[in-house]
Amino acid sequence: MGQVPLHPALVHIPLGLAVVLPLVALGVTVALARNWLAPRSFAVVVLLQALLLGAGFAALKTGQDEEDRVERVVPERALHAHEEAAERFLVGAGISLAIGAAGLFFLRRERALRWIAAGATAATVAVAALAVGVGKPGGELVYVHGAAGAYAGGAASAADGAPADRRDDDDD
Repeated sequence: MGQVPLHPALVHIPLGLAVVLPLVALGVTVALARNWLAPRSFAVVVLLQALLLGAGFAALKTGQDEEDRVERVVPERALHAHEEAAERFLVGAGISLAIGAAGLFFLRRERALRWIAAGATAATVAVAALAVGVGKPGGELVYVHGAAGAYAGGAASAADGAPADRRDDDDD
């Protein structure tokens, strides 16, 4: 069996966070507006935003490290579309983090914090949309263009995605 790539394992962290973070941010924002949580609890949202950005950078880096190998199997335009979407996602995640981090400077001004928290929540929704925009071409690389074939051993064709050691068993 060929080398197992790190990129497919890492990409699920920022993509999962991008989907969950708007829900967490909305919950914290509503709780702040109703005085159910202390203003400092907004730091949880900012911490998750920072984790999202860091995991996104790690996913981009591992994708770039594996690009040469996968380029032999998939069309360059498909790979480029995925990489461009990943870069847009990181820019969005960075902007979202900046908005959230600004809220940390307003922890003693609750009205301002509430507005910033609402803006940060909206930004996390935009980042979730950008995450879908990364995942779709990434999935196409694997399931349409056979990117996993770059790591498959044996005589399997990347186009048909069949494992090299697949046997037809009639006893199923």
